[in-house]
Amino acid sequence: MSRLLKALLLILPPAALGLFAAGCGSSTPTQARLVNAIPDTAQYGTALDFEINGTKEFTDIPFQGYLPVSGYSSVPAGNATIEGLETGTATEAFNSPVTLGAGSQYTLVATGFATNTSKVAIIPALDNNNPPSADKVEFRAIDASPSGPAAVDIYILPAGSSGPLTPPATIADLAYKSTSKYVTVAFNPSINGGPNYTMYVTATGTTTPILITQSLSAGSSSQGSIRTLVFTDQQNINQLNPLAIVLDDLN
Repeated sequence: MSRLLKALLLILPPAALGLFAAGCGSSTPTQARLVNAIPDTAQYGTALDFEINGTKEFTDIPFQGYLPVSGYSSVPAGNATIEGLETGTATEAFNSPVTLGAGSQYTLVATGFATNTSKVAIIPALDNNNPPSADKVEFRAIDASPSGPAAVDIYILPAGSSGPLTPPATIADLAYKSTSKYVTVAFNPSINGGPNYTMYVTATGTTTPILITQSLSAGSSSQGSIRTLVFTDQQNINQLNPLAIVLDDLN
């Protein structure tokens, strides 16, 4: 036992000792994956590298790309600065502050426009990959479309459903730079190996779909599944992208 620890044991109350021990580090590292949702990334070539506190963590991510392609990378916890760099150079495209909790998992989404770096931001979406029960699927959405509606409603219906959309939406009133809660739906079997669900997106408070009508697949009925949906602009077009990025978080 070190002299410092012996001294602390003598002079500090138990509660303070607990705080000291917690501050000495966590056995579970902070983990993250990074999604590039900046639609005019081509302003800086074809892709961007991303540094966290001066250390390059993610390399050569094009618009709508993400790394790692599965799982997570270990990253520093606490207050951090994320810099987007022209791939293979030290030329900074933007920087944005972010705070990451120790021992947590995040989906970091870079959004905004490369031509207006003051508007570029990182959305730090806190992930929860605890498996849902069998026959259940969890969906979570991140709105990273700066040119979409002020807020959107998302309807996720069994594939093959017909008829007009009927509120309430599966995920309601999702604003730009916001992350929804995880929403649990019953597993819907696919037909002849096709998709399990169809997703419709409307401006909040309406039931007329805009641009997006997307098929979604979700594992099998024997295992609970999780999917994250990331909405972006179209590349170099200031309009909501017809297709969201779908991240297969679990199963």
